[in-house]
Amino acid sequence: MAVNVSRMLRWTAVGGAALTLALAGCGGQQAAPQAPRSVLVAHPEAASTAGPGATVAYAGDIRAREESTLSFRVPGRLARRLVDTGTVVHRGDLLAELDPDDLRLQNEAAQAQLAAAEAQLARARADHARFVALARDQLVSRSALDQQTEALRAAEGQARAARAQRDVSANQRGYTQLRAPADGAIGQRMAEAGQVLGAGQPVFSFVAEGVREVAFAVPEARLADVHPGQPVRVQLWNGSGAPLAGTIRDIAPSADPLTRTYAARATLAPEAQDAVAVGQSARVYIGAADAGAAALRVPLPAVQRDARGRTVVWVADTKAGRVRPVPVTVGAYAADSVPVLSGLKPDDWVVIAGAHLLAPDQAVVAVDRGNRPVADRPVVAR
Repeated sequence: MAVNVSRMLRWTAVGGAALTLALAGCGGQQAAPQAPRSVLVAHPEAASTAGPGATVAYAGDIRAREESTLSFRVPGRLARRLVDTGTVVHRGDLLAELDPDDLRLQNEAAQAQLAAAEAQLARARADHARFVALARDQLVSRSALDQQTEALRAAEGQARAARAQRDVSANQRGYTQLRAPADGAIGQRMAEAGQVLGAGQPVFSFVAEGVREVAFAVPEARLADVHPGQPVRVQLWNGSGAPLAGTIRDIAPSADPLTRTYAARATLAPEAQDAVAVGQSARVYIGAADAGAAALRVPLPAVQRDARGRTVVWVADTKAGRVRPVPVTVGAYAADSVPVLSGLKPDDWVVIAGAHLLAPDQAVVAVDRGNRPVADRPVVAR
């Protein structure tokens, strides 16, 4: 029995040692701290307050104040199209014409129905007059006279309805011709000869002569900076000529349900009316309410959107070795840079590459364009 106890003690010692080694091995398998990510940083550059950095730019296009879609008021087959896209027209000019045969036949049928209704009315009047004379001599009953009176009223109503239908049919014959509502030009052709059209189906878009405007959309965040009567500067996308002066005419009272922007129009100054053509693209520059201080400019990749939809840039804390998103207000985007109107300081270290890969409070090593650390500091693992 003593031998068995000794053997058991030896096995217990061996098992304890093995368990100790196993625990030690598990402790050695803990993950090593994640190495900080290297990020390229730079200070924001100063932007002039006189340039577009001190204003907000909106994309727009030149429009006529009076634009409309022209269509026929009756259905039919398009027999003739007399104008094309870009044709200059004057008020009353014939633009297109429907095949009049069907409407001519409808008018003839309406005339025949009117003739029949008038004949029925004449017969009802004669019968009523005869029954009135008979009733005076008490040769017919009062109820018989009442029936003739009701028949006369019905015939009169049918005649009025037939006459109105004849007038409508006559008017519709005139609707087979589509004429220019004012002086202007054809913006777009939407139908061809031989095509069967429905009533109200667009045939042409029409651009009236007169005042030219620029249409653009204002985001909700900038709605407070825009109001009717405010002066604006308009620059055509082709870069031709100096900026044109204009004044905001109106702003939509409600936002577009898809884009969540507010439609606005600015009327160009009288001297600028002849310098533009309908359909040209343009930029509308409007002074921002917070553009009094000098703006800063950062590279385009530095500006990101966070999960909440805010416009942010990532700023590196070189002492703590961490990054954080900073909400900013930006101006008009340029080809490779963005003016930052508020939210940044000139001495901030802004992440200018790879910002979309970062997370708040992530450990980083900030380096400049020469791949040199921007500050001597201890590396802090996340």
